[in-house]
Amino acid sequence: MSALPDRNLAMELVRVTEAAALAAARWVGRGDKKAADRAAVDAMRSMLARIEMDGLVVIGEGEKDDAPMLFNGERIGNGKPPLVDVAVDPLEGTTLCASGAPNAIAVIAIAERGAMFDPGPCFYMEKLVTDNEAAMAIDIERPIEDNVRAVAAAKGKPINETTVLMLDRPRHEEAKRRVREIGGRIRLIGDGDVAGAMTAATEGSAIDMLYGIGGTPEGVLAAAAIRCIGGEIHARLMPQSEEEKLAVLDYGMDLKRILTRRDLVAGQDVFFAATGVTDGDTLQGVRYSRRGATTESIVTRARSGTVRTIHGQHNREKLEAYLNSTGMSLSEGSPIPAGMLE
Repeated sequence: MSALPDRNLAMELVRVTEAAALAAARWVGRGDKKAADRAAVDAMRSMLARIEMDGLVVIGEGEKDDAPMLFNGERIGNGKPPLVDVAVDPLEGTTLCASGAPNAIAVIAIAERGAMFDPGPCFYMEKLVTDNEAAMAIDIERPIEDNVRAVAAAKGKPINETTVLMLDRPRHEEAKRRVREIGGRIRLIGDGDVAGAMTAATEGSAIDMLYGIGGTPEGVLAAAAIRCIGGEIHARLMPQSEEEKLAVLDYGMDLKRILTRRDLVAGQDVFFAATGVTDGDTLQGVRYSRRGATTESIVTRARSGTVRTIHGQHNREKLEAYLNSTGMSLSEGSPIPAGMLE
């Protein structure tokens, strides 16, 4: 069997994100982001164990001592080929989920072994994302206002109709001022810049560009999505403390290097899947009814470029029957165990 992920793993991965989303969604609006994250992690880990792959978590949620998180360096899958790198966030937007805010998602990406950028000790990077229409226009080394003008010109629209998505952080105050000074629009989000990057990279969306300093794990996940759905990302490492900067330099990383989608996720066999937890710009969240639950997911592969939107219907009676046999209850927000979504 090939050591490369040459079969289409996308449909297997969407079952993983569906499980994480269904588990996390029981905690939407309940104010407990740790419980929501734990439920998503447990459900995702359970489903990942069933996939035929030898996966190495390159982008995870923490270190081994912080288990049950899916930690960097963890081996997942059943240990058989293909050999793959894995980037994962079982619940991107834990605060969004806890508060019932939009754009919380469960997300996973895989690529052939060695293809994913390892950010090492660097926790933050500056990011600039847009869609295919303006992909050749952006340059993160230029001032933000020049990029807004270039994206507007590439899309054939006036600057006062061009919208930039940013995380609502004090570090972005200067960038916000400069965008507004030339007449551009700003849309602020509290968390969730993977979902934000997906929106910015989607042609025809209400967001023309994402800009700001956010997490490096989210940058790699965003790049995987962009490799599959189109668009471009420019990024550069941006340590937020002197201690972090020294650690990054000691690690041998170049703070001046501009990273594109192919630097962050190389290779051709890149797969990406995400399922909505709460309603958002790209995906509808989990919705419950008397009969069960519905999910909406996006699943795609870089090699083919095909983007599938999957609407899942999950029967409550069958789910409850399975859970009762294991001593758990769906109504208690228990993780969704392996086998439920098959």
